[in-house]
Amino acid sequence: MSTVRWLAAAGLAALVGTAAPGPTPPPAQPPPRLDDADVQRAVDQLDGVVQRAMKRTGVPGVAVAVVHDGKVIHLKGYGVRKEGESAAVDADTVFQLASVSKPIASTVVAGAVGTEGWARPVAPDLPDFALKDPWVTSHVTVADLFSHRSGLPDHAGDLLEDLGYDRAYVLSHLRYEPLAPFRASYAYTNFGLTAAAQAVAEEKGVPWDKLAADTLYRPAGMNSTSSRFEDFAKASDRAWGHVKVDGSWKAEFVRDPDAQSPAGGVSSSARDMATWLKLQLGDGTLDGRRIVAADALERTHWPESVAIPPAAPAARTGFYGLGWNVNYDDEGRLRLSHTGAFAEGAHTNVTMLPGEQLGIVVLTNTAPVGVADAVALDFFDIAQTGKISRDWIPLVDALYQQQADEGRSKTDFAHPPSGAAPARPADAYTGTYDSAYYGRAKVVAGADGALTLQLGPKPQSYRLTHYDGDTFSFPTAGENAVGPTGVTFAPDGKSFTVEYLNTEGLGTFTRVGGS
Repeated sequence: MSTVRWLAAAGLAALVGTAAPGPTPPPAQPPPRLDDADVQRAVDQLDGVVQRAMKRTGVPGVAVAVVHDGKVIHLKGYGVRKEGESAAVDADTVFQLASVSKPIASTVVAGAVGTEGWARPVAPDLPDFALKDPWVTSHVTVADLFSHRSGLPDHAGDLLEDLGYDRAYVLSHLRYEPLAPFRASYAYTNFGLTAAAQAVAEEKGVPWDKLAADTLYRPAGMNSTSSRFEDFAKASDRAWGHVKVDGSWKAEFVRDPDAQSPAGGVSSSARDMATWLKLQLGDGTLDGRRIVAADALERTHWPESVAIPPAAPAARTGFYGLGWNVNYDDEGRLRLSHTGAFAEGAHTNVTMLPGEQLGIVVLTNTAPVGVADAVALDFFDIAQTGKISRDWIPLVDALYQQQADEGRSKTDFAHPPSGAAPARPADAYTGTYDSAYYGRAKVVAGADGALTLQLGPKPQSYRLTHYDGDTFSFPTAGENAVGPTGVTFAPDGKSFTVEYLNTEGLGTFTRVGGS
């Protein structure tokens, strides 16, 4: 989570804004259209752009599709599906899309409910769903949750998914999260959007993955696209996710995002994504066939929330629509985009200029290092100005790293303070504890007296290392890992608090009975 939060939430809005030396007022006249030669110039340079990015970063595999004026004008795979193996990436290689799933989910909802369904409250269709404020619970709509203006805090529920809880548990426990002002604040929430999509599926009487397939994938002929992890896992032509281990890309993890499928669980190929781009740029039609009503699809492209307030009086504002980042470039063109990233091995980007009938999708098979975003930015730079405006990869990568660093503990657990107080005997800490939000936890002692913390429905075990007095630490794991985190026991032995689980004040576990 920490490595992907900023760009997944804000897309490329802030990055595009940095391309100009200062605020650019909207043009008095509409910007000139990009002609075929402008677009072809950018396409002609794409191979070099991608290959240079791969060489610089070592990213094993990339797939790119470009659509212009209703035609697929570039569709190609680069590199390999898995580091150390020879199977090549091609146009049909299936990648995990991460948060590029969100604009796909909004396409599905638009097709399922039209324009009116966005205003439907979700609570009647999700009996176990509630937010902290009962009034907000009864009024929050599908549109509110798809545009991240419900008041839920940033990435609410993601840590529950990391611990192994399923979608039903996560959605039923959002009620414990503190709320910011309803419809007057923005915070990016995978499980808020998932709740809205689940409500639509419940109202239609089918599982979300079936609704997506019936409404979009099958009618559009997107035969390699799925909202089920099982389908991605068994695909014969699929990309493996990679993370950096000792400076090299390794296929260490397999990310199962089914719990948040509408927000991050789609898998697809460059060929299928080109089809979806054609549908988006074609106002819901595909090769003359109507797939989604034009007005319903257009509704997803409107600004709904202020995602990036202007940094200065004349600076541009970044907006979020219904599953889309909605922004305007230096010449006033509408730019719709979304970035997707898994710290465990995926980085994707989709960007469109609807007025130019131009879009690109970039799929990569590693944790984010800037490649997917930079290729898209380079492409539009070349199309619009004939040259790349800046070296995007280090800028984008630095933003991901900044987010990773912000989530880390400020305590150096590897170096206890001089004169650290000893821990109490192990039985002062062992026992069963409970949290209304995070569920049951246990602290157990091994034969050597070392303590282990067990968390989650199928207990994940974390060995505790003593730091000082009643404070211990353990290395976090999973998509939202933040490095070592602290575990501090209360002096009376009745509770403990896990540092990285406590960002919203929910990380305290209380001893159960006399355990």
